[in-house]
Amino acid sequence: MRVEHVTGPAEGEDEGAPAGGGGEGASAEAPKSRRFPSVTRDTARPEGGGRAAPGDAPAPARQWPMLSVLAATAAGLLATATGHPRVGCLIIGIALIAAAVMRRVLPSVGMLAVRSRFTDLLTYGVLGVAITLCALMMPPHGLNIPFLETAVRFTVR
Repeated sequence: MRVEHVTGPAEGEDEGAPAGGGGEGASAEAPKSRRFPSVTRDTARPEGGGRAAPGDAPAPARQWPMLSVLAATAAGLLATATGHPRVGCLIIGIALIAAAVMRRVLPSVGMLAVRSRFTDLLTYGVLGVAITLCALMMPPHGLNIPFLETAVRFTVR
């Protein structure tokens, strides 16, 4: 997918007329403007948002980072639904941490790239750590992290 920027003719200028006024001394091509065009046809792909496998590979193989995170998250939701919430939340948290690691390490991660690399890394990492810590604090035999217990009590009150 390539990004194309298209600009129309300036106001009062005919589409068939050459840019630059069309006088005798006008060059064949107008100099390219460094300004962002007023009309675009597509949005830019996120940094690292290319294919994770060669283009001739089947679609699932090209999106393996996203599919691995989704599969792990589905396994965590299934574990939670079957009565093992601590295990399920741990799997989900670890899947998000793995997404952050893949986003940082791999040059191209397919649809796992949603925003800039830094924003994706921060979002996946913080959510993964938060879900993992919450899973570790679940009773019985949960970790005793005093400032997190206070924060949870303060927000759930």
